[in-house]
Amino acid sequence: MSSDYVIKVENLSKCYQIYDKPRDRLKQFVLPHLQRSMGRQPHQYFREFWALKDISFEVKKGETVGIVGCNGSGKSTLLQLICGTLSPTSGDIQTVGRIAALLELGSGFNLEFTGYENVYLNASVLGLKKEEIDARYEDILSFSGIGDFINQPVKTYSSGMMLRLAFAVIAHVDADILVVDEALAVGDAVFTQKCMRFIRAFQEQGTLLFVSHDMGSIVNLCSTAVWLDRGSARMQGAAKWISQAYLQHTLQDVYGDQVLLQEIAVDKEHEIGLPAMQAETVVMTTGLDLPECSANDCGAQLEIISNLAEAQGFHTGSAKINSILIENLDCPETRVFQGGERVRVKIRARANVAIDQPILGFAFKDRLGQVLFGDNTLSFTNSSPVSIAAGQSAEASFFFRLPMLPNGEYTVFASFAQGTLYDNIQHHLLHDALIVKVSSSKVRWGLVGIPFERVELKVYE
Repeated sequence: MSSDYVIKVENLSKCYQIYDKPRDRLKQFVLPHLQRSMGRQPHQYFREFWALKDISFEVKKGETVGIVGCNGSGKSTLLQLICGTLSPTSGDIQTVGRIAALLELGSGFNLEFTGYENVYLNASVLGLKKEEIDARYEDILSFSGIGDFINQPVKTYSSGMMLRLAFAVIAHVDADILVVDEALAVGDAVFTQKCMRFIRAFQEQGTLLFVSHDMGSIVNLCSTAVWLDRGSARMQGAAKWISQAYLQHTLQDVYGDQVLLQEIAVDKEHEIGLPAMQAETVVMTTGLDLPECSANDCGAQLEIISNLAEAQGFHTGSAKINSILIENLDCPETRVFQGGERVRVKIRARANVAIDQPILGFAFKDRLGQVLFGDNTLSFTNSSPVSIAAGQSAEASFFFRLPMLPNGEYTVFASFAQGTLYDNIQHHLLHDALIVKVSSSKVRWGLVGIPFERVELKVYE
């Protein structure tokens, strides 16, 4: 295996034998041997279930790879094979370095042992000597935050406490490869943030395999992703595109035969990175040389580019988004925006069939696909129901004060749906309807900024 790679999976398959009756297991153990000795074709008393079939991919050193897929698609089986807790039916796995895994809660723990005993048990399994565990024990206990419960049997722990202890151990074993399988979903907000800070720091020098149903976490943490579907690798590539394709797939499963989602064709040449940027460029200046921004010098220049022709997404054919734009409400005749000025996002769409309960919405996303802010028309239509006849057009307007954005590239997502918040059909969804390029920004902290009116520092005796 090349020195650039720390995980290499080749044609990996895992088959389980499913027995309909307990006695069939005994038959399988005894009868095929007798049948072969008698020169007869041996009979099979089980059904084959292929949890994984012919999976191949490579992970470079320092890379973060997301594993996505529906329940039962083989994600956990794949991770257990990589960690060595399962043996493959066929294929080959090569890994380089120490692997620390946070798989299903309680894995690697003896429920009858205390937390203290399980720290030593689990850390020993991960390759630490007793002297090394002794030196790190206080740090592990402090990280877990479970206090005196460390001396209680693990079987008395809540799922959150078990997660705390398990993550605290793997955070202190100096792993080269970290494997996290959905376990963070049970943690409280404070501890989850602590885990994410550790993961961010680990990414600077280690390799991470991350499994989650949260596509925001996948695009935020991962550079690439592997989509598993019924044991096979359905798609591999940039995390952003995998998450978008997976979103379409899961929505299609929800809709069933009622609605057919059709993928919007895009230029494959632009598969990695932001899509091609086409005409209709509007340059806006936010907070440049304005007294209102002098307190923290938060000037920024925004270049907004219409990308409807190249936007990736899907549609049902029942409706179409025709345009989306951002208008300056305070100075409509200019292209200049001041920090915190009022703007309008306007979406125009046309219904090809009669649509009741229409929902139009938008969201600003950063380059990783994280939603920064957005809204939809549900709050209006819930109080004032609206329907659109076939051939009619609709226009949704959203009025707000434009926040400050740090340097970088952003996209504006737009959608035309039908239904309610919890039960809806996406008739037209565009991931990158607008491209927003921010330069000269001096926003210092956070994902978005605001134009501070004043900053003060007082000193007292």
